[in-house]
Amino acid sequence: MNTDKHELKMNDSALFDRIVAILEQARSNVVRAVNSNTVVAYWLIGREIVKELQKGEERAEYGKRVIEDLSNRLTGRYGKGFSVPNLRNFRKFYVMFQNRKPKIRYPLGSELTLERKRYPMGSELSVPGKGETKDGLSLIGFHPNLSWSHYRALMRVDKKEAREFYETETAECGWNKRQLERQIHSLFYERLLMSKDKKGMLLEDRAEKDGVFKQVDVLKDPYVLEFLDLPDTAKFHESDLEQAIIDNLQHFLLELGKGFSFVARQKQMRFGDEDFYVDLVFYNFILKCFLLIDLKIGKLTHQDIGQMDGYVRMYEEHGKVEGDNPTIGLILCSEKNEAIARYSVLNDSKQLFASKYMLYLPTEEELQRELERERRLIEEKQQAGDQGDQDSE
Repeated sequence: MNTDKHELKMNDSALFDRIVAILEQARSNVVRAVNSNTVVAYWLIGREIVKELQKGEERAEYGKRVIEDLSNRLTGRYGKGFSVPNLRNFRKFYVMFQNRKPKIRYPLGSELTLERKRYPMGSELSVPGKGETKDGLSLIGFHPNLSWSHYRALMRVDKKEAREFYETETAECGWNKRQLERQIHSLFYERLLMSKDKKGMLLEDRAEKDGVFKQVDVLKDPYVLEFLDLPDTAKFHESDLEQAIIDNLQHFLLELGKGFSFVARQKQMRFGDEDFYVDLVFYNFILKCFLLIDLKIGKLTHQDIGQMDGYVRMYEEHGKVEGDNPTIGLILCSEKNEAIARYSVLNDSKQLFASKYMLYLPTEEELQRELERERRLIEEKQQAGDQGDQDSE
């Protein structure tokens, strides 16, 4: 009897868990559907406003009057959400994303009235964009997992290539609004485009030619670690920095980029009678390679580079498995020594790199200056390499 009661209890619990899973999935689907339809509706409203304003001869005054009147009438009918600034945002949204071909489950927009018989209520309707036919396949819609808050943040990115990059990364990485805003403010796109390949293509060329980031291009310079909440001084120890990273591992993985997973801390490697310890080890399942990180407070030295070179060589022999790509070694330092970086193995290595870390979130202007400085260094290295190639001919 007790056995039967126990089995019944277990069956009831399993049934409950299955039903909870169904309900949670259904709620998630409803939220995504609402978010998706809201985004498309705002895009369509923006399009209607743009079309209407194009009719006015005195556009500034006419546009102001049209938007104010529309705001009053929509607010009277639907309540909050249709203020003048919001309607202007809808218009801006359409202008910035007008090459899209969104889909919505209910016909909206003035010119769609005649389509109701062809597309019954509740069916999925493709809304043609500017200069687009209904059977056009070249344009895309909006990702169902991105909300209006996401697109509000994306609208603050002026550069089209950067905006599309952030949109794609947000969808693939599951960033929430706050994470997306942090990546935008810390110039994630620009830092990632600072190629670590000494002979590689620079910035725009890399993005426009193939749009694919190679193995070494996942490394950024600088790394922004403001979430560690450490003082921007040299008074703490490297062990404090390491512990702070472990305590904020989720944020650190976000800063590392897509595809990274944590493997080990103070990874032990034995060579002969000596033990060596790598501060942090990660694996990137997209690039299929290990990333070894050595933390350094202060200036980069030849000893730091030699030590990381040894770590990478040992890990290649003892840590890699068949099918893995070459291991990458990254020295994270608070201050890079450009002379050492230039006249050392770092200058030519495809596996050893050094990047600066910053313990505060700098302004966009400060980051731009840092990236411009790094870009000049890369260009100088490329020019020196090109000159060397010419001399050898």
